[in-house]
Amino acid sequence: MKRIYISGPMTGLPDLNYPAFNAAAELLRAEGYDVENPAENQAPPCGSWEGYMRLALVQLARCEGVLVLPGYRKSKGACLELFIAPKLGLQVALHTDAESIADLRWLQA
Repeated sequence: MKRIYISGPMTGLPDLNYPAFNAAAELLRAEGYDVENPAENQAPPCGSWEGYMRLALVQLARCEGVLVLPGYRKSKGACLELFIAPKLGLQVALHTDAESIADLRWLQA
C-alpha cells in the first residue's frame, strides 16, 4: 500500500480539524506513504459541502487505504467515505495514536 487517504470530521470543529489532518499527513509521509489529505484542498468554486465531497471522493478513489481520524462517526462526510472505501477495495485503519503511524492495524476491505 502506497497511497493513503485521510478521513475524519471537519465541519463544526475548530480550524475545521485541519491540525489533526495535517499532523496525520506529516506522520504518514515520514513513513514513506503518498498522502491524499483533504485539508490541503483548495475550496471548490461553489464552496458547498457537496463541492468539497466531490473533491474528496476523487482523492479517495486514487488510494489503496484510508486512515480514519477520531470522531469520524459524527461526520456525515467521513461516514460516506467509509461506506465507499471497502466497495473500492481499500483497506481502513483507525488512527488513535498521533505518535505512531508505523503500528497501524489495517482492517480488511
